[in-house]
Amino acid sequence: MLFTPWTLLIVLAFGLSLWAQFRVKGTFNRYEQVPTSSGMTGYEAARRMLDDNGLYNIPVEPVPGRLSDHYDPIAKAVRLSEPVYYGNSISSVSVACHEVGHAIQDKVRYPMLVARHRMFPMVNFASGVAPFLFIAGFLFKFSGLLLLGILFFSAAVLFQVITLPVEFNASSRARAQMVSLGFIRNMEESMAGKVLGAAALTYVAAALISVLQLLEYIWIFNRSDD
Repeated sequence: MLFTPWTLLIVLAFGLSLWAQFRVKGTFNRYEQVPTSSGMTGYEAARRMLDDNGLYNIPVEPVPGRLSDHYDPIAKAVRLSEPVYYGNSISSVSVACHEVGHAIQDKVRYPMLVARHRMFPMVNFASGVAPFLFIAGFLFKFSGLLLLGILFFSAAVLFQVITLPVEFNASSRARAQMVSLGFIRNMEESMAGKVLGAAALTYVAAALISVLQLLEYIWIFNRSDD
């Protein structure tokens, strides 16, 4: 196994990622037990928030699983996991409104979301090819393949970094409208913020891991030229 000056940092970042995932589940479970004062379900909140933003044509659909919630920009649909769709908790409404936040971003052509969508096909290919290029370049001591692998992986890293403002912006939109539309009261806003903040941490950890891995690859490439 190859150890570099970045190895320990990457291991720590993976630890942060595991902790973030554990925190998301724990926070969701905790506030899933706290009903909203409005009594609205995730579906009702999502539908109301969509309609209030003129997105009458966007359906809200239940999907199997837990924390499988997402906005599908191709089908133009908000898809909520069953506990979120049917639940009337702080967690359910917070997650539902976050996904509607992405639908609103799509409507207003939020620049970071547009860039993310345009990058996705290229990044999907590049992230799959980059490790093979890098491994081949390392094994055969061919710096050209190493550099190509780094360039391909850089696209995946950029995608992860761009994801951060997309997610934070969707949560900001959700938090503001949850209060203004009366889904939650001011005293419940801090609880909703904890649900949204825990989810955002997973994206921060993923981006950190990607950046550290890229720096490690660059270090190895520079050492290969010595």
